[in-house]
Amino acid sequence: MLLPLVAVAAGLVLLVWSAERFVDGAAATSRRLGVSPLLVGMLVIGFGTSAPELMVSALAAGQGNPGLALGNGYGSNIANIGMILGLMAVITPLAVHSSVIRRELPLLVGVTLLSALLMWGGMIGRLEGSLLLTLLAAMIGFSIWQARRDGSDALATDTEESLAAHPMSLRAGLIWTFVGLALLVLSSRVLVWGAVEIALGFGVSDLIIGLTIVAVGTSLPELASSISALRRGEHDLVVGNVVGSNLFNTLGVVGLAAVIRPIEVGGEVLLRDWSLMTVMTVLMTVFAIGWKGRPGRINRLEGAMLLAMFVGYTAFMVRLVVQGGG
Repeated sequence: MLLPLVAVAAGLVLLVWSAERFVDGAAATSRRLGVSPLLVGMLVIGFGTSAPELMVSALAAGQGNPGLALGNGYGSNIANIGMILGLMAVITPLAVHSSVIRRELPLLVGVTLLSALLMWGGMIGRLEGSLLLTLLAAMIGFSIWQARRDGSDALATDTEESLAAHPMSLRAGLIWTFVGLALLVLSSRVLVWGAVEIALGFGVSDLIIGLTIVAVGTSLPELASSISALRRGEHDLVVGNVVGSNLFNTLGVVGLAAVIRPIEVGGEVLLRDWSLMTVMTVLMTVFAIGWKGRPGRINRLEGAMLLAMFVGYTAFMVRLVVQGGG
């Protein structure tokens, strides 16, 4: 059991480091090539921080552990909202000015509800996975159109400031993009092997390990980028990271894993994991959009609520691991 634990720890450390290098390199390269700041913020940073989830889930599905892939995708969504957004809001209330984010939040609620319909028969097959990937492609196309139309959005300003704080040449951006991607593949392989071995050792399903250790670990790049953005007062970038990542996890991560290998879904996933993810997503949307003249803002109390939900869920899941259930 010691070697798998070391593999998971080492894999997570390398995963976080390589993901940061990959996102920084890709963002700098995109900007040097003339991509608008809004598009960099929406796609490269918002989706790029989900590269660990995508890599880990694709490898897990390819190696015959699709439960780990599903747990990683949905568990990361829960961690992003509770651990990251909740914690950031507790530290500093988050004001949401970006109209792009306010439009993407209902879309996230919609695709979350759609995921339940796709799981209803107890299986996410290749057809359902293809549908999710098609929706992701359509959303990316819409984002590109939207970025050209709303270039002055608050998210664009935050992204521009973030890129200015970490200047990088085109050559350096390309190097770090490819180095980060190569190390992402390597660290994901190590992490998946260790996670599967731990699941076998504790006698729990790979789904449970995906929802706990792997999900929290692959969410660390989002946490790091959110802390960095919060220090600079870039609240829209913090919220945008979470919304973009969760959209990508729900559509891209789960969709790709299902296309590689169909995923069996037990009833407990809908009752326990999906239900909590949906409740947290709806709450985040209500808080961030604002209603009846109330500006979009996630205050400390609302952040504490999201954080408490994540802590309670994680404690319950850790208990399942220790007891060898699930």
